[in-house]
Amino acid sequence: MIRKVCFAILVFVFAGAVSAQPPASASPSPPSTRAQTPLAQTQTATSFDLSEYGVSLQPDARLIIMMAALDAAGFDPTPTGKEPAAFRLLVRKDQANLDPGLRERLKSFFDHNQLPAPATPADQAARYVSLAYALGAPPLLDAPDRSDDLPNGILAVLDFAPLVREFYRKSGIDERLASYTRAYQAEGDRLRQPAAEMVRALLSYLHTRPIVTTNERVRIKSPEKKKKSTAAYTTRVHDRKFHIVPDLMAAPGTINFRVIADDYYAIVPEGTDPTSSEMRRGYLQFVIDPLVIKFNKEIAAHRDQVKLLIDARTKEGADVSPDVFVVTSRSMVAAADARYEESNRLMAVTNIQRRRLQEAKDEAGRQTVAKAAEASRAAIRDETIARLAEEYEKGAVLDFFFADQLRDFQASGFDIANFFAEMITGFDPARENKRLAEVTVARERALAARRAHPRYSLWLIDPGAEAREAMDTSGNSALVKSLTEVEKLLQTRNYEAAETRLKALVQEYPGEPRLFFTMAQTSSLWARDTTDDELQAQRLNRALGNYRLAVAAAAPETDKVLLSRAHEAMGRILAFLEKNDEAIKEFEAAIKIGDVMGGAYRDALEGKRKLAQP
Repeated sequence: MIRKVCFAILVFVFAGAVSAQPPASASPSPPSTRAQTPLAQTQTATSFDLSEYGVSLQPDARLIIMMAALDAAGFDPTPTGKEPAAFRLLVRKDQANLDPGLRERLKSFFDHNQLPAPATPADQAARYVSLAYALGAPPLLDAPDRSDDLPNGILAVLDFAPLVREFYRKSGIDERLASYTRAYQAEGDRLRQPAAEMVRALLSYLHTRPIVTTNERVRIKSPEKKKKSTAAYTTRVHDRKFHIVPDLMAAPGTINFRVIADDYYAIVPEGTDPTSSEMRRGYLQFVIDPLVIKFNKEIAAHRDQVKLLIDARTKEGADVSPDVFVVTSRSMVAAADARYEESNRLMAVTNIQRRRLQEAKDEAGRQTVAKAAEASRAAIRDETIARLAEEYEKGAVLDFFFADQLRDFQASGFDIANFFAEMITGFDPARENKRLAEVTVARERALAARRAHPRYSLWLIDPGAEAREAMDTSGNSALVKSLTEVEKLLQTRNYEAAETRLKALVQEYPGEPRLFFTMAQTSSLWARDTTDDELQAQRLNRALGNYRLAVAAAAPETDKVLLSRAHEAMGRILAFLEKNDEAIKEFEAAIKIGDVMGGAYRDALEGKRKLAQP
């Protein structure tokens, strides 16, 4: 079955994420479990609940224990020349007195079971991540029975499970697990809003809602002992879940994606941006897989045609799954992701063109703007072709066909679930087998452009942006690095050190709104972890003061995200302090800024709605 496929996905993490978008603000109130970005067609002014769309975002104790045991075994994914992550250093300090004999057994197992080169640190960890999800909950951490039904990756490291149980008993991690979980939860809170934006945007593009349950027909054993009793059946309903699991000890820049029956797991390293990462591909698979199962009869009707294409590619030496349903799912996911990205880029080009046309002083200027926009659109189309060709070579041999179908679907507004059966019809195996040859020239143009432009994604929509960004970045790189270091301090709840570092940075970069925002966030997080009421109030008021400084220093045109989140954060703090009138004003200020990507528009709507309730 498609849902039982397990594989790892690699993804690049963009540097400087701290400076590009302020961290999620905090208040002493419990972290919200609702992300407020609605589906365009179905929710215009109500909160966006990720759980309604099959998404769960929370740490997993089994993964924390497994990764801590792996670190004791010698696994270290820190890139050469880089410092280990702050949380990894904390775990190592906590495990300094681990029983030497146990440490040696852990290390011996890991060393003897390492994958050969060119396996990456993410590849080395992937099997242990799968094992973590096969274990029972702590404290027992029961391992599954050894059987051929277990994936090969788990079988290869199954004997690590007893060592993990021993590690849990002897390391003292059970006493620190609550503290570790809070650090993981903080990263989960940071992921929540961009993850909600990713889910909302994808479902809006597909005009659909995901299937979040599956039905299993189960035979009921009759209590009657008649030899010819009539067989009886019942239906069991299973929830389908897309689990986003933060992992502060994962290989940097790498998402491990696992599918186990009805559960899809995206194990996400620190700093990942869900809106531009392979997590998006994982969620697309979560949406597409049940449609492939639902329309299996329609797909099976074209089995012979798909087989012709699979066989032709296999004869050419390509690595293609023999399973028609797997090929269909992979191809649809690849096509949808490529078209979705293309759509976003084309929209960005149109927005830039519209703004620059308004600024143009004469006809010659307007023609220059139009010509630049058309060049960007052509480059974006080439990039889409290159991506489809790359996925085609990996086995998604129907992705060009589905991409053509999606181009028509995109303008129709139809739910892809209603359009799916039609999309599988009418393809010509001979034509699809020639796709790579047909797109050679466009693909080469895209590959040449990738090599020529370090910030390729930015260049695609705004060719002149690289030069402007280079000028801006030279003065900000040190600040970006410093803010990244501060964020690590916040993740380990070292608030005093973070505040001291930020005060020094304010002297070095006077009037920088990002610093005021982060100082406010530090005070707010510190207040959340404070039990003394008076001290908590002092820190909250300090947070309010710094948020106001951030608002005063921010530029309305370029700092909309920061302004939106600062006003919403002040609203939540004021609501907590029972200053409802002032809180409403701050929520309204955030709402007035509009629904900017990464902002707090929906959170502000929800905050205002709660205060308006009797």
